[in-house]
Amino acid sequence: MSLMGIGEFAELSWLSPRALRLYDELGLLPPARVDPDSGYRWYAPAQLEQARLVSSLRQLDIPLARIKVILALDAPAAAERVAAWWAEAEDRHAGRRDLAGYLIDRLNGKEPVMYDVQVRDVPARSLLSLLWRAHEDEVMARVKDLMHRLHPVAAPPPGDPVSAPFVVYHGEVSQDSDGPVEVCWPVPSEQAAQIAAQFPDLALRTEPAHQEAFAQPEQALPGPAQLVPVLEGLFAWVAARHRQPNGGLRQIMLFNLAERRTDMEWAVALRPAGK
Repeated sequence: MSLMGIGEFAELSWLSPRALRLYDELGLLPPARVDPDSGYRWYAPAQLEQARLVSSLRQLDIPLARIKVILALDAPAAAERVAAWWAEAEDRHAGRRDLAGYLIDRLNGKEPVMYDVQVRDVPARSLLSLLWRAHEDEVMARVKDLMHRLHPVAAPPPGDPVSAPFVVYHGEVSQDSDGPVEVCWPVPSEQAAQIAAQFPDLALRTEPAHQEAFAQPEQALPGPAQLVPVLEGLFAWVAARHRQPNGGLRQIMLFNLAERRTDMEWAVALRPAGK
């Protein structure tokens, strides 16, 4: 087998030597042989196809962790993963396009579309909660895990926002910032201690009665960019009425498992008027 040095392989594979060293360290594209004395990497011609695939996937901005998963799949399954990634990318692009249009209109002095903001009374309730630090793409995975664990024990009535689980963003959550984030699951107060005993990793706390201002986006599951006008409208509504938020932004999840649908509301708890 005729092996190529890293420089020649880099030129033929459309990858830089620096990228090849990184992909080797990550177990993504290990060389065919490494010289035990010098550490010099040698690659086989048969590795070019995989290397070019990695290069093409990176052109789609697919993260290296996902590329590693794709490379381990057979061709049809890998194609499904690439298609799923591209669908997500198009959704993100659509969200950024909407946000750009909103910002351009606002900078040009155009009045933004006002979302319907309403207020409801929320009674005192018992909550099972989990507080942790998470980046943007980690939050929903943890929420889904808790949903599967808690829903059989304390299923909220469909469409009831007071009984619905919610996420409190105590700080910015993005690819660069990690909150913290708190997932809260209301449980019947008379059964709270019994239910909490089944989930020792969750904290049981009582939330006092309060009012909550909320808005519902037109889309059931909008992306972060598409939420900006909704959230700005929500906080502008609160400020215009001289009310003060009490705590972080809330994402309320209205599960309807029968219809396999989840509607979202965005809300802020309000301090009592005049305080």
